[in-house]
Amino acid sequence: MTIRRIAEEARLSGAVVGGGLIWLAGQVADDATADAEAQTADILRQIDALLAEAGTDKRALLSATVVLADIGDAAAMNRAWDAWLDPGHKPARMTIQAPLVDPSWKVEITGVALAP
Repeated sequence: MTIRRIAEEARLSGAVVGGGLIWLAGQVADDATADAEAQTADILRQIDALLAEAGTDKRALLSATVVLADIGDAAAMNRAWDAWLDPGHKPARMTIQAPLVDPSWKVEITGVALAP
C-alpha cells in the first residue's frame, strides 16, 4: 500500500492519503483573533486546499468532526459551514465542545474523505 503525506510539519501531516481515504489532521484558523465564524471559514479554506492537493474536493468528504472551545459558538460556526457546504454532498458530521490546545482557537475541524 502507498501512503502519501501532504503539508508535512514537525509533528504531523496536514493530510495523509492511504487505503483509498484522505485523513485530515485537525485544522485551526491562521488568525486566532478572529471570531468563530471567521475561524471556521478559514479552516474550511484550508480543508479545500488540502483536498485539492490530494486531487479531490469537499464533495468527497465522508465525515467531519468539529470541536468548539465554546458550544455557544455553534450558530456562528454553522453560518460559515452552511455557506461552504455543497448541499448535494453533505458529510456525516459531529460537533462537540472541548478545550483546544491554544486558548485563542475557537474551532478545530478534522475529517475523512474518499481519495480519487
